[in-house]
Amino acid sequence: MSRLGYSASFEQFHPNDLLRWCQLAEQEGFDSVLAADHFHPWTPEQGQSAFVWAWLGALGVTTRLRFGTGVTPPIGFRYHPAIVAQAAATLEAMFPGRFWLGLGAGEALNEHIVGRYWPEPAERIRMLIEAIEVIQKLFTGKVIRHEGTYFKVESAKLYTMPEVPPPIIVGTAGPYMAKKTGELCDGILTPGASDEKLRMLLDRFARGAREAGKDPERMPRLIQVHVSWAQNDEQALENALREWPNGGMAFPKGDIRNPEDFQAMARLVRPEHFQGRVLISADLDRHGEYLQHLIDLGFTEIYVHNVGRNQEEFIRAYGRHVIPHLRWPADAPLAHAPRVAVGPAGDAGE
Repeated sequence: MSRLGYSASFEQFHPNDLLRWCQLAEQEGFDSVLAADHFHPWTPEQGQSAFVWAWLGALGVTTRLRFGTGVTPPIGFRYHPAIVAQAAATLEAMFPGRFWLGLGAGEALNEHIVGRYWPEPAERIRMLIEAIEVIQKLFTGKVIRHEGTYFKVESAKLYTMPEVPPPIIVGTAGPYMAKKTGELCDGILTPGASDEKLRMLLDRFARGAREAGKDPERMPRLIQVHVSWAQNDEQALENALREWPNGGMAFPKGDIRNPEDFQAMARLVRPEHFQGRVLISADLDRHGEYLQHLIDLGFTEIYVHNVGRNQEEFIRAYGRHVIPHLRWPADAPLAHAPRVAVGPAGDAGE
């Protein structure tokens, strides 16, 4: 069984095209989809940014793929956590065992649009942890009330509920939230990084899980990687520079507000800046070796984003030359496995 997922880049492509490519990905051996949740693209040239929650139902009806958001920020700017819980429960009720809820702390690029003060990273993490608490309470199917530091919920109940709530997978690249994710949630999603950092994140996640009485080996561990594949290396590099310059920006991007600001910074991106951040190669064997290394590090699912416009060509190439050669542990958990009931989140602290 393939555990390789297709990363649907809503920043770059029209939702109808993405739906067609997901259907092709299923035919070619991909078994899941990570769907970006943006209001803006990174740069104006990327050119799109559809509402992912309107699209996910169409994906569920037209494929048998598993799927999740990568990631939705339930921290009270674009989305209140109660609305995220309702949307997630509805999708899992419609497509049992196929949807997982990917959550994260968000970026100013998408969240500043509501005109509120954009908090510092530590506060965003505290907001995320409390939002997860609200969502988990609503996933019980009971009438809930919540009055916390950041959110209030009054007499709320989800009437459309799946038999088993969808797993909550948290996107994080930091040690503190990796540990809290293991403690509070069902799985982790992290972006590609150095081996040292990935091992650290997996270790922190496992530590949090064990402290909460859970077995980290039975919890899904997801990673999203960016690649640029084309028929030759020169075209692959050109695609990365033109279509995904933000992939070469090796600094925190959570506080940058506008695509035009990223556009200005993109002029400074050079080929060497993609090193360790985007795999740029026409050699499909190299792609396979890279993905196999991530499997061997301990990731149970990999979501691949090809940054170029050549999506159909990429999907067919991976389906025929990469997916058949990947070796996955037979007992590694998937993100749609039934979730373990967990209690409300505790105090975030610093």
